[in-house]
Amino acid sequence: MPELPEVETVRAGLLPALEGQRIARAELRRDGLRWPFPPDMAARLTGARVEQLRRRSKYILADLDRGESLIIHLGMSGRMVISGLAGPAVPGQFHFDHPPVEKHDHVLLHMENGARVTFNDPRRFGAMDLCATQDLERHPLLASIGPEPLGNSFHATYLADRLSGRKTPIKAALLDQRIVAGLGNIYVCEALFRAGISPKRAAGRLSRARIERLTDAIRTTLREAIEAGGSSLRDYRQANGELGYFQHSFRVYGREGAPCVTPGCPNTVRRIVQSGRSSFYCPTCQR
Repeated sequence: MPELPEVETVRAGLLPALEGQRIARAELRRDGLRWPFPPDMAARLTGARVEQLRRRSKYILADLDRGESLIIHLGMSGRMVISGLAGPAVPGQFHFDHPPVEKHDHVLLHMENGARVTFNDPRRFGAMDLCATQDLERHPLLASIGPEPLGNSFHATYLADRLSGRKTPIKAALLDQRIVAGLGNIYVCEALFRAGISPKRAAGRLSRARIERLTDAIRTTLREAIEAGGSSLRDYRQANGELGYFQHSFRVYGREGAPCVTPGCPNTVRRIVQSGRSSFYCPTCQR
């Protein structure tokens, strides 16, 4: 499932086609994805202007001039694809040469500027919903999400307070969206390696110094991943169809049995299963 860097990369890629632009026609080619679409979704989107395109955790939020926001979740295999872009060096300029609609193209936004934004999702684990913009923070999908890891509300003092007394492994704690937004298996594994913390370490037993290293590692890992366009492992693509490249910079994730990247470390990367998820780590460098 796409994590924060992938969703942020998709959001940025959609900006020229969506932000400040009007939806000439919304086309729904099925009744829903993971859940049914909200009532009259096509009519509520058609004619609306996208005032702002934001991200919250792993969700893309399109604020409309009608006082509603479109909530988009990519799920396991969802992709947002732009067609009709005249050229990357000319933001906002489009032509009408669109590819044929494919079997798994479930939602199409035909924009007044000539772009077409297509939500393609073979597994249909993605989701779309509409909510009054002023009520977004109370929406069931967003109400319990913790602070953004790249925002000012996420810092060592906050994380130390949320981890205090927890016996759960730090890996599981960081995957809890109520503690910090947008982190998934890939970037938790990578951040823990950079911070030198074992995924098995009890969350409540981390010293303040180690928590400070961890918060810095989380921020650095995410920023580098966003700059690289995210990680493409299975279905993920950027909005222009290109792959992300951060998977070429993985230090532990998916590298079971490979030598540790730390100079002089004699160990290899190991994999364990925690709560049904694979954790990759170096037993020498991470304690």
